[in-house]
Amino acid sequence: LGEAIVRAAQERGLALEQPEGFEALAGHGVRATVDGRAVLIGSPRLMQEQGIDAAKLQSDITRLQGEAKTAVVVAVDRLALGVLGVADPVKPTSAAAIAELKRQGVQVLMLTGDNRRTAEAIAQRVGLAPAEVLAEVLPEMKAAEVKRVQQAGRVVAMVGDGINDAPALAQADVGIAMGTGTDVAMETADITLLRGDLRSVAQAIALSKRTMGTIRWNLFWAFIYNVIGIPVAAGLFYPLTGWQLSPIIAAGAMAFSSVFVVSNSLRLRRTRLTHPAGTLDVEPRLSPQQA
Repeated sequence: LGEAIVRAAQERGLALEQPEGFEALAGHGVRATVDGRAVLIGSPRLMQEQGIDAAKLQSDITRLQGEAKTAVVVAVDRLALGVLGVADPVKPTSAAAIAELKRQGVQVLMLTGDNRRTAEAIAQRVGLAPAEVLAEVLPEMKAAEVKRVQQAGRVVAMVGDGINDAPALAQADVGIAMGTGTDVAMETADITLLRGDLRSVAQAIALSKRTMGTIRWNLFWAFIYNVIGIPVAAGLFYPLTGWQLSPIIAAGAMAFSSVFVVSNSLRLRRTRLTHPAGTLDVEPRLSPQQA
C-alpha cells in the first residue's frame, strides 16, 4: 500500500519530504512527523481508535470499499483531511482457479486484513460467497485463524506471498507460497509455486493426488509381483507342481519389476490438467530415482 501511494505521488510530481519518527502500525497504518506536523495514515478503524473524526469522509470511504478498494484515511494534526483508494487488481485467472479448486472438492476461504465491505466486493468477483470471507484479520491473527479452522477438523493449505503470511504458512498443514512473493514466505512454506498464478495451486493439488496414486499402484504391483515370484524362485511349488525358475529368468523378472515401477512413475513427466480457463501442461522434472 505504501509503495502504491508513493508511486502515485511521484507520478503527480509531488514533493516528498523525509519523515521523522516513523512508526509502522502493523495491520493499521503508519504515523510520522513531516515538516513538523503529525501525520497519521491508515484504516478508518485506526482513526476511530485514535479518536480522530472522519465522519465527513464516510461517503467516500463507503464508495471506495464498494469498488473493492482499500480506503486509507490521511490525518494531519488530528484532522482527517482526505481518503485514498488503493486497489489490488484481481488477476483474471483467479476466478478460474477458485472454480477449479471447488470442482476438486476444496473449500476455499479468503483471509484478508481488509474491511468486510471491500473483502466481499473482491470475493464476489472471484466467485466466493460472503460466508467464505474472513475479513479484518490483523497480521498477527492470521495464524490463529488457520489454527481455528484446523481445530474444526479440517486439513488446511494456506496460500500466501507476504511477510505477514509467514506465521500462517507455518501453522497450516501445507504452506504454499507464490514465487512472486517475499523471501520469508517462500522460506516458510512447504511448496513454492514458480508462477504468481493461483491456477498453479489447483495444479499442485491435482499433481500431488496423481503422484500419490502412482505411488500406491507401484507398491501394490511390487508386493503382488514379489508375493508370486519369490515362492516360485525359492522352489516352494516344485514338490507339488514341478515348477522351478531359472536364475536367468529370475534375474530378468526382477529387472522387469524395476522397469515397470520406473516407467509407471515417469508418466507423471507429462501431465495435462484441465480447468474452466483451458488446458495447462505440468512437467515435473523427475529423475527415475525421484520417481
